[in-house]
Amino acid sequence: MKPIFVFLFCVLFANTFHAQEQFALYFDSNKFELNNKEKERLTTWLTENKNNKIVAIHGFTDEDGTTGFNDTLAQKRVDGVFRIIKDKIKIREDFKTRSFGESFNQSKIKAENRRVTIYYILEKDLIREDEILGIKQETREETPKPEIEYPEKLMFENPNGTTSEFKLDQAFMKKIGEAKQGEKIKIENLNFIINTFAVVPESRVKMYELLVVLQRNPQLKIEIQGHLCCMPTDRLDLSTQRAKAIYNFLVANQIYPPRLSYKGFGSTQPIYPLPEKNEQERAANRRVEILIVEN
Repeated sequence: MKPIFVFLFCVLFANTFHAQEQFALYFDSNKFELNNKEKERLTTWLTENKNNKIVAIHGFTDEDGTTGFNDTLAQKRVDGVFRIIKDKIKIREDFKTRSFGESFNQSKIKAENRRVTIYYILEKDLIREDEILGIKQETREETPKPEIEYPEKLMFENPNGTTSEFKLDQAFMKKIGEAKQGEKIKIENLNFIINTFAVVPESRVKMYELLVVLQRNPQLKIEIQGHLCCMPTDRLDLSTQRAKAIYNFLVANQIYPPRLSYKGFGSTQPIYPLPEKNEQERAANRRVEILIVEN
């Protein structure tokens, strides 16, 4: 696999890794593939950190062998780890894989030098990602966004030739359209047929409101997040299926897929603790939220 190199300020790596989490994997001498024990550790780490985000991967070797051999071996270790994790966890788009070979402060214990270190940011800190990484945003005068108008209603032609009229929640659409990166907005009154991911007919208007917002805000990127009530375990992965149903609706209506993602959280992020005391609390926990990824 060709190593991935994308420009990133070198000072970022030198000065700011103390602000991030890190996880090390260790290799047998002169090997660039993980042994079974380290593969299991990596699998466990991925399971526990699936909502976090990797910002860099560094490779290291011991002093055995030539410098050129070790630099190549370190890069192969980085590449091998990257192949395993690339589709299982978020990775910063402008991250840069860097291998150090033997050109770093060596530990006296050789086994500690044969490693790959993953640097990552916790999900709760992602809203501060650039700040943590020490990347300064250019200060420039922003041109105010033009006021976007949203329709009061939509008309649809039914298969039998009649038309149906949907009244739209303009305040809700404006709220999403003007939301900042990192904000979460609950889609009120979006309900599903019990134990399924099928939206009840009277709630379909909420999907059209979301569609209109995305059509009129082409820069907007979102993550659709599904949540359940009542059950401590989402055995059917219903929260994911419900979030995916909204995603599929938007894609079917010509929203560019890279602007969208979806995720199910089961009952792991309740508004009210389980078990809920009443239907009001259950309804609050049973929800779909929109995370603003970019706007």
